[in-house]
Amino acid sequence: MGALVISNGRVVDPASGMDAVADVVVQDGRIAAIGTHLGEAEQVIDAAGLVVAPGFIDLHAHGQSVPADRMQAFDGVTTTLDLEAGVMPVASWYRRQAEQGRVLNYGAATNWAFARIGAMVGTNEESSLEAFGRAMRDRRWMDNVATEAELSGILDRIAQGLDEGGIGIGILNAYAPGAGVQELTAVCQLAAAKNVPTFTHVAYMARIDPKSAAEAYIRLIGYAGATGAHMHICHFNSSSKTDIARCYALVRKAQEQGLPITVEAYPYGTGSTVLAAAFFSDPEFEARNGLGYDSVQRVTDGHRFRDRSELLAAQAEDPSQLVLWHVLDTEHNARHRELLDMAVLYPDGAIASDAMPWSMPDGSTYTGEAWPLPEEATSHPRSAGCFTRFIRHWVRERQAIPLLEGIRKCSLIPAQILEASTPAMLGKGRLSVGADADLVVFDYETLSDKAEFTAMNRPAEGVRHLIVSGGPVIADGVLDAAARPGKPVRRPSALR
Repeated sequence: MGALVISNGRVVDPASGMDAVADVVVQDGRIAAIGTHLGEAEQVIDAAGLVVAPGFIDLHAHGQSVPADRMQAFDGVTTTLDLEAGVMPVASWYRRQAEQGRVLNYGAATNWAFARIGAMVGTNEESSLEAFGRAMRDRRWMDNVATEAELSGILDRIAQGLDEGGIGIGILNAYAPGAGVQELTAVCQLAAAKNVPTFTHVAYMARIDPKSAAEAYIRLIGYAGATGAHMHICHFNSSSKTDIARCYALVRKAQEQGLPITVEAYPYGTGSTVLAAAFFSDPEFEARNGLGYDSVQRVTDGHRFRDRSELLAAQAEDPSQLVLWHVLDTEHNARHRELLDMAVLYPDGAIASDAMPWSMPDGSTYTGEAWPLPEEATSHPRSAGCFTRFIRHWVRERQAIPLLEGIRKCSLIPAQILEASTPAMLGKGRLSVGADADLVVFDYETLSDKAEFTAMNRPAEGVRHLIVSGGPVIADGVLDAAARPGKPVRRPSALR
């Protein structure tokens, strides 16, 4: 393969601190040189007036399909990982992705929730949004403490997923709040023994005790201290709800004491999940969250629920329907804006989208080839514009942090969270000689998210070029619909 030169761009590398005009040479899937007057090349991208940066790394993306990849490509993402939920079985998931071909680099953790489903209910379906919804019809895995035999089965399933190359353990604790501390301790001990992170959706999110978000973080901090496991907090903003300030103080103090805890957040005050999530059926939902049922909105038709009985009926009819949960009113409430700032600008915290799959009006997941996406396809705006929204609003418009730090939160920090356990990440998140050629070239002045809650599938604007593993995905702002340069990101495995 001939060399590609990206010439005269503003090269921003958070690892070295470089922020200067230079040329970047790409050859054989890696960065071959950075500097000036580097000679001729078969292909040249004129990046004058554009920013050249390491591609963004999304630690928390549930789409994991070609249509989801394409939307994230315009958001500057080159590596998209499903770590909070993960997958099961791991080996067959990676095999299927390779057979189908992916636009972006991809990877996943091993799925604790599906390990519970298999061990406690006896259902061993491959993990998917639809299978998750079906499993919620039998609540034993959600509500019950595991027996000794069940715990053994859970740990065996997780260990196999790790042996097959899973990037850590995804712990959807909020979806199985009945799981006991002894079980979670054993899961974290397994993570520590295997030297992998856990990626946790904390067990509770309410603003009042018992079972408050503060209690959930105290538990997570305890797991880190008692087991030595690297505990990664998923979507700190939506897990902490309106109690972000209290939770921030707890987690920050734990980090200052040296505990292995990392944090991510996404730049929205609205979350998204499946309708059958246990926290929606809590009889004290309104009091415990300070929100009415109208804060829960069905994605496919925009309907907001009127009361508990209507929501429970919809849960019973189609538990895997996606819903939005409007938690922070950042448009009208100044305190809510401050709270979101605390999460998004968390020191050394990563930006991660929690991008959801794209759904059709009947609730099915869209995995087709149409581009642009079908008009009726819906998800959450963060599935199309998370990273571009962060850079537009917090970096360019408000200048809350410099561009170098903004790019660090989108690229280098996510890579560093993973690199101790997943050596492949040592080549990502950096713009240096020998690093993987995963690059985003964007117009800083026009970079912007375009997706809104009334039009979720608008691609972001401003990404002029996107290169994944040395292969062009976007050129001059146009997607190459045939491009499938994505490669697996996977831990070394004894079983392969």
